[in-house]
Amino acid sequence: MASGNVTKSSVDNLQPGVRDAFLWDKKIPGFGVKVTPKGSKVYLYQYRMGGRGSKVRRFTIGKHGPITPDAARKEASRLASLVLQGEDPQAQRQDRRKIAVEKAFSRYLDHFAEHCLRVDWKASADEVEAMLRTYALPVLGDKPLPDITAQDISAVLRPLRNRPASRSKLFAVMRRLFRWAKSEGDLITPSPMADMETPAPPPSRKRVLKDWELALVWDAAATLGYPFGPMVRVLILTGQRRNEVSDMPWQELDHAERLWSLPEERAKNGEATNVPLSSLAMAEFTGIAKGKKKAEWPRTGFVFTTTGKAPVSGYSRAKARLDKAVTKANGGQPLEDWTLHDLRRTLATGMQRLGVRFEVTEAILNHKSGSRSGIAGVYQLHEWADEKRAALDAWARHILLLTGGEHGSNVVSLSKVRA
Repeated sequence: MASGNVTKSSVDNLQPGVRDAFLWDKKIPGFGVKVTPKGSKVYLYQYRMGGRGSKVRRFTIGKHGPITPDAARKEASRLASLVLQGEDPQAQRQDRRKIAVEKAFSRYLDHFAEHCLRVDWKASADEVEAMLRTYALPVLGDKPLPDITAQDISAVLRPLRNRPASRSKLFAVMRRLFRWAKSEGDLITPSPMADMETPAPPPSRKRVLKDWELALVWDAAATLGYPFGPMVRVLILTGQRRNEVSDMPWQELDHAERLWSLPEERAKNGEATNVPLSSLAMAEFTGIAKGKKKAEWPRTGFVFTTTGKAPVSGYSRAKARLDKAVTKANGGQPLEDWTLHDLRRTLATGMQRLGVRFEVTEAILNHKSGSRSGIAGVYQLHEWADEKRAALDAWARHILLLTGGEHGSNVVSLSKVRA
């Protein structure tokens, strides 16, 4: 067993024999290089945990070539310091490998989606998970959570720099992931987002479709066919959130009562609500059932689906098709930038024009703000069932009037509907 100084020249001069040969460094006890019979040269560090009588352990630092003698010496010095502190380098490496596997972002994303998103964010879990898989996963891949840096997070957010709303949402989701990992004991190091500045919130949208625009969208929706055409029309008629409508199962609908009962686990705000169905909404659902060759409304499955096994998806492509149809119907002129969520705001504004009470509008939208927040939200438990039905019936009459050719400012008043 030779000893000397482990240098580039001494390592280069090592010749293979019939068995493994070693050169041990004189300056750092336990640091050496091994040359195999095939000529492979490997740096290693040899040590004991617990004194002379304990078992000799070897830690492979790496191959000569990719690792220089100076780099290997520096690593051996670090390992020697760990041993002096009573820490086993071999155990530490095993811990790092375990972390690399169990805390890899790609794997932890599955864990986070199942045990956090689908528990705490039920209504938006699919949307949020899709966002993480679209933007975060390609950047972070299998990188362990403790190794993720603020620079990595910035790289995840960079593609959304021109989409402030989506950027702000993704930032909040990523921050939630690391905070949850910390609370679960899966992240000992500080969150990489701890000192990151929260993106400025996007400006509040105020887009409300004018009557003639709403009529164009209503008519254009018919050209999309099932499932997106009827889905857009139900969004217009009910004012509910996109995911609440798109993920609707038939079992939530009651034909006899003309009612849609949205359970708390599907409502974005966690509050169950009943949505009365106007005759126009009923006709949309009946049309879907007939398209499926059903004499009555089905009791199982999803209302809007392309596979029969999962809710509809691909909203962006459907919205692009809808915009194209609207532009064609509008003489080649596209509408001012609008989103499907603007249909909800349009209904709320239309309710004001119909003379609907603010409390009723909030009940229809299932908003926990304004008249339904604070003390009022605790003690005001009236559900406004009759008022909601009258208001949504009036809104459906208004849609019929618009699509009948009168696209001006005509509004069917609530008093006329009640009469």
